[in-house]
Amino acid sequence: MERSFGRNDVRGSVSHLRLVRYPVDFDRTVTSDIGQPVIQILVDIFGNAGAIALMTLVLVCIYHCGLFSMTSNSRMMFGFSRDGGLPKFFNHVDVKFRAPIRTIWLAAFLSFLLAIPSLGSSVAFSAATSIATIGLYISYGLPILVGLIWPSNFKKGPFNLRLASRWIALVAVLWIGFISIVFCLPTQNPVDSQTLNYTPVAVGIVALWSFGSWFLWARRWFTGPIRQIEAERMGIDLEEPGALEKAEAEGKLGSHVNDDKSQ
Repeated sequence: MERSFGRNDVRGSVSHLRLVRYPVDFDRTVTSDIGQPVIQILVDIFGNAGAIALMTLVLVCIYHCGLFSMTSNSRMMFGFSRDGGLPKFFNHVDVKFRAPIRTIWLAAFLSFLLAIPSLGSSVAFSAATSIATIGLYISYGLPILVGLIWPSNFKKGPFNLRLASRWIALVAVLWIGFISIVFCLPTQNPVDSQTLNYTPVAVGIVALWSFGSWFLWARRWFTGPIRQIEAERMGIDLEEPGALEKAEAEGKLGSHVNDDKSQ
């Protein structure tokens, strides 16, 4: 996996260098009727047919990225429901498809709601994509920040960077902070109600709800995720839909989340 990261980084850098090194009319590219500078550059280089072919490949990649995001998002929502962060209704694995169908539909519905305003506004579209990017960065950055602040409570895995890990973690946190600010900046000038980037508002609402709910009530009963390793040691097949819930109902595996609630 480490090698794949390096290869993708090199290939992506080469692709970007090819685009920026091609002689183009900057003003015409930025003000193109197409509305996308990259597409305009591809049209200038490869013509309409070539640009369509290349953008088709890009759209296929975007589609698969969407599937990956939907998969990971639905699994995380299922985990939140299992641990008490979401209603128990979503703590369900479909027997036929062996997948958390309810959280898949929940993720699709929430994504659809977030994208509706972008149908009539390019500013709303920029805000929606910025929210997704910032949210992804923050989700990666918070565990890194926790390990950086409390290294004694952070257990390293089999692959780690040893002495360089703290310095790289510091650089990662600083970069995430910087890029999050950049994505909150307006994309057009002058700035008014139609060109303002509303990303900070949406991210602020989510952050306020998350931290507020934690300090007001969640910290009193939530102590972490259900320990699936313990279930595996007891011989419970976690791949079987409903096996974990059945074990909890039979008392074979106690959820420390529910135990803390009852205290």
